Amino acid sequence: MSYPEKLQQIVSLFEQLPDEEKRESLVSYSLTAKSCEPADGEKFDLEDVRKDEECADTVGVFLKVDGEGKSHFRMTLGPQVQTLTKAMAAILCKGLEGVRPKEVLELESDFVAKIVGAQLVRVRSQTTYYILSRMKGICKVWSDRERAKL
Repeated sequence: MSYPEKLQQIVSLFEQLPDEEKRESLVSYSLTAKSCEPADGEKFDLEDVRKDEECADTVGVFLKVDGEGKSHFRMTLGPQVQTLTKAMAAILCKGLEGVRPKEVLELESDFVAKIVGAQLVRVRSQTTYYILSRMKGICKVWSDRERAKL
């Protein structure tokens, strides 16, 4: 399976790591989640901020699509959001930077297990796919609105 280039680089890195190092790398990524927050005054095409049943706290997903049709995601994560969710937010914001919304919608989720490892996917399945589903959801709303303009 082929992924967007930046995401492929992250997947390739994680595929090489033993499970213990994957967990350590996920913790490291979780610590960078703050860098995914919107900058002061930054404008977005769509903002989706809510607390879902499957998440421990509020998550905000922000989408801006530039003049070339490339997406730029930002995230806000409440203080109770778990480490794995923070890590996936950071990974996906970085890995999907500049990817067209249509490509995000078409992205298969099989890369998630390659990043977090099969055991964590089994134990924390809702958490591991949560951020990707939120990103796909906001891309779908954006795409539907764009189609409605035609």
